[in-house]
This record gives sequence, C-alpha cells and structure tokens, in this order.
Amino acid sequence: MGPPRERTFPRGPLRAGSSDVLTSFLRSPRYEVLPTDDAADRVAANVPREITITVTASPRRGMPATVLLAVRLAQMGYRAVPHLSARLIRDAHELGQILDALKEGGIDNVFVVAGDAPKPAGQFPDALSLLHALPAGHHLTQIGVTGYPESHPFIHDDMTIQAMWDKRRLATYIVSNMSFDPATVSAWVERVRSRGVELPIYIGMAGVADPVRLLRVSTKIGVADAARFLRGHPSWVARMFRPGGYEPGRFLATMLPDLARPKLGVAGLHVFTFNEVEPTERWRREMLARMEVVR
Repeated sequence: MGPPRERTFPRGPLRAGSSDVLTSFLRSPRYEVLPTDDAADRVAANVPREITITVTASPRRGMPATVLLAVRLAQMGYRAVPHLSARLIRDAHELGQILDALKEGGIDNVFVVAGDAPKPAGQFPDALSLLHALPAGHHLTQIGVTGYPESHPFIHDDMTIQAMWDKRRLATYIVSNMSFDPATVSAWVERVRSRGVELPIYIGMAGVADPVRLLRVSTKIGVADAARFLRGHPSWVARMFRPGGYEPGRFLATMLPDLARPKLGVAGLHVFTFNEVEPTERWRREMLARMEVVR
C-alpha cells in the first residue's frame, strides 16, 4: 500500500494579485530530473513541451549521461538545460566538446554547478573556475548558477553570497537550492538583493516525491545526488516522512507575499522532481485548475 496522498492545495483564500503570480509561475516552471535510463520516457509520458527540463550531473554516471539526456529531450521538443558539473569536467578541451554537442543539439541554456564529486577530475574545482573557462564567443544565451538558502555543509554563508557576487557578470540567473522553509528562502532572497546581486532568481522547491522512492532512486544515481539533501539535512527527512509535513502547495502559499514583490526579482520556480514527474505534474495541473476558480 502506497503512502497517503498529500493535500496539495494551500489553505484559505488567495489574494487576487498573489493568485496571478502563482498562476504565472505554475504555467512555466522548471522541472529537474536525474539522468536515469527511463528519465526521457517518464518526461515524455507526463510533461507538456512548454515545461523546461533541467538534467542533473551525476558523479556516478558522468557528464556524458547528462549531455545525452539533455540532447534527447531537446530533440523531443523540450527546452532542456543540462547541469555542467565543474568537478566532473577535466579541462578546456572536454568543456569545448560538451559545448559543441550542446550547440549541435540546439541547447543554449546551461546550469553551472561545482558538483559533488569528492575530487575534481581536472582543472575545475568550482563553478567559478568553469565559468571563467567558457570560450569567448560561445553560443550560450542563458547561464545559471546555484544559490544556498540553507547553510552549505562545507562553505560559510557569507562565502556563498560572495560567490554569487563573483559570478554575477558571468551568469544570467540564479537557482536556489532546495529548502522546505519559506521563511528561510525569503530571508535569503532579501540578503542576496542587499548585497547587490540582481540576477533573476528561480526558487528551488521539492515536488511531490515519495521519500521511499527518493531513497531508491539515490542508489541508482549515486548518493551524491538525491541523497545529499537527506544526508546533510536530517530534519528534511522527518518533514518528508511525516504525514502533512511538506506540501508543495502550502510552501508556495506561504511564499506568495514575497514571490509577488517585483523588487525581489523572483523569476519562477525550479522543482526538484527526483524523477517523480507524473505526481508532480498532476499536482501542478490541479493547482492551476484551482487558480482558475480563484480568478
């Protein structure tokens, strides 16, 4: 018997302005998937083509799996965004090969991360070093970097904010790492803006994922991907397993006052699906249907 179906809608009425913002974000979110063998089939069976699909980079499977899946999704008509994991790329030559493959596949948007490999494969220990190594005249039009609302397990909070400042001229947007605490996310966005970082921010949030399946997927893809969230944040495990502990709709309803403030520059939602794309997409459609009733 599977887990009980969670309540997916926020409690209480939504203000008209907030409803408009939420509807806009729910119409065009980013879904993050892991590069498993069945990922493309899962996406094609459940997700409309107007949804952007980002593909993580796994230390276990390497960059080729990410690039191949992203190109396949692009060929299927999706806006595909591969993660470029700095610590998995050996040198400028390999980086050039990856960019050539992406250009040939019609992909001009990437998400640059340091990655979770214990040791760098070559000359790129972090995202900033890879950003600096991008060749002049590259074809990329959009380059994303990571933000950390929750404390990074190895890097001080001030350093993660400083890193975004250092990357601001080399990137075009920020995606916040996953958090279950709307207040923490809101405070972090304010802090980023107070430091003068003006790049658009996509809010990272969990979709509708069965925690048991999440752990199962992590064994296939490598503990450094899905399981890193659970390993480093045991309180998150408790929230996901506790009935009613996390509801994506409630998370968004709490975030709405800040999402609706233009000065904060929130561009949209980045949903960590952990390949549970069918229940996450069902949740999105149900939320949109309710927004139509509210309007």
